[in-house]
Amino acid sequence: MPAPASPDLRAHLSSLFEEAIRNVAPALPASLVIVLETPRQSAHGDYACTVALQLAKLLRRAPREIAAQLVAALPASPYLEKAEIAGAGFINLFLKRSFKQQVVNRILATGAAYGTSELGRRKKVQVEFVSANPTGPLHVGHGRGAAYGASLANVLAAAGFDVSREYYVNDAGRQMDILALSTWLRYLEACGIAVAFPANAYQGEYVRDMARRLRDRHQARFRHDAPAVAAADEEAKLDALIAAAKAALGADYEVVHGFALNEQLADCRDDLSEFGVAFGNWCSARSLYESGRVEHVINLLEERGHVFTDGGARWFRSSAFGDEKDRVVQRENGQHTYFASDIAYHLDKFKRGFDLVIDVWGADHHGYIPRVKGALTALGLNAEQLTIVLVQFAVLYRGGQKVSMSTRAGEFVTLRELRREVGNDAARFFYVLRKGEQHLDFDLDLAKSQSNDNPVYYVQYAHARVCSLLEQWGGDAADLTAADTAALESEQELALHSRLLEYPEAVENAARDLSPHVIAFYLRELAADFHSYYNATRMLVDDEKVKRARLALGAAVRQVLCNGLALLGVSAPDKM
Repeated sequence: MPAPASPDLRAHLSSLFEEAIRNVAPALPASLVIVLETPRQSAHGDYACTVALQLAKLLRRAPREIAAQLVAALPASPYLEKAEIAGAGFINLFLKRSFKQQVVNRILATGAAYGTSELGRRKKVQVEFVSANPTGPLHVGHGRGAAYGASLANVLAAAGFDVSREYYVNDAGRQMDILALSTWLRYLEACGIAVAFPANAYQGEYVRDMARRLRDRHQARFRHDAPAVAAADEEAKLDALIAAAKAALGADYEVVHGFALNEQLADCRDDLSEFGVAFGNWCSARSLYESGRVEHVINLLEERGHVFTDGGARWFRSSAFGDEKDRVVQRENGQHTYFASDIAYHLDKFKRGFDLVIDVWGADHHGYIPRVKGALTALGLNAEQLTIVLVQFAVLYRGGQKVSMSTRAGEFVTLRELRREVGNDAARFFYVLRKGEQHLDFDLDLAKSQSNDNPVYYVQYAHARVCSLLEQWGGDAADLTAADTAALESEQELALHSRLLEYPEAVENAARDLSPHVIAFYLRELAADFHSYYNATRMLVDDEKVKRARLALGAAVRQVLCNGLALLGVSAPDKM
């Protein structure tokens, strides 16, 4: 049978109630929001509407009385079987069985496009994520931001947004100077020179590896006496060492600096690419300085009266925009702060014409939000077009023990190590099992287990089960698109139909709430429904019509599992 077009059920049902309200209460304003909920129990219908409760105060009548009038006034629908009144005035809606059965045909006909929509109406959205300083390998904390940002971008694209993915490379400033210094000092050690390596420089073995490659490539070109400096504290000493390195190396300092930057950036790109995370643009912080955009934006703020000078430094009046205090944008020595380049960067984003800008930051940057949004407001921009999502770093557990991480001390588990241990699929899925702002304990033992307790294994196994079933059947799965699904009428089959109908709504909800975990939750529920059905039902029966209908249902489940896993960057294996 031909597969009818997949409707936007919520929009359709809302329009029915809007028409009924116009008949029951024509004097009411048309701005009333129709709330449709999904009941926890299938006996209560496919949707529940609370509009009668909403109208009770406005009309000064009992909700059940209003509900009865609304049900009587509901227009006919090709999808709605009946509407029942329950409780204090809830209206439970039941979809037609034939319509629910046809979702199988719609999914098989639509394929990979099932679940996509035009919610975003091609609005231009930029998602900037990861953006870790290129001062060392990505660790498991960065991995969560990568998985979240990539999945969010996929979800938004599926919901009809025009999505750009961007990585902001903070390749300017003190942290990069510390990495260049650390690399040079280890280079001197590799050249046989005794060095008092500072405890607050970058300690990881990756620095020694870079230093050896620097020596192999340039031999003794950068060899000088080890610098000796005195300072009041360790951080001041580090700054003095950086100054000494610049003085000793002269023009070669930029060569060492560029070498360290390019080494770490290349490692980051490779790591993310292997993780299935791709960016359309890599924006350099140095380019903002070199092009004069940082100085320009500070001057612009000053012209608007939002920058003042005090103690030789220039300050942004951040406190006027909800921040706890004013912030330095240019120090007394003339150097701009990271905040200054961030203002220039965000101005540049809006100049590129994005309708919505989404920044994915670590949760430790919470206090940074009001000053960035305040700067946009001060520039005359709409700060509401900037959404900042805070993602908690994941805490890694191995054998029940927490693994500590510190980039400078070199005590961290890299994203690459995590991926090698548990695999890309488990890493991507586990990272999005919680809301971004929620704490995440990453259990390595669970992620590696092949059990129903491992959510990614459980979901992938459902997909593999269908593949095995279709292989046993031996027919052409493409022929199932036109299967007669009227034979699918058991309670479990109808429950699977309802679950499959929910997928497009899950994608839109995930896009609206910027919550890719909604997709992970949905996939677990779909897999649970299918496993339960498969374990209780003989699929390859003698009755050809029933067999083809059940195979078609399995194929539809497989397609939706594949579509949802693709949004999360997780594979859908045929065998396990």
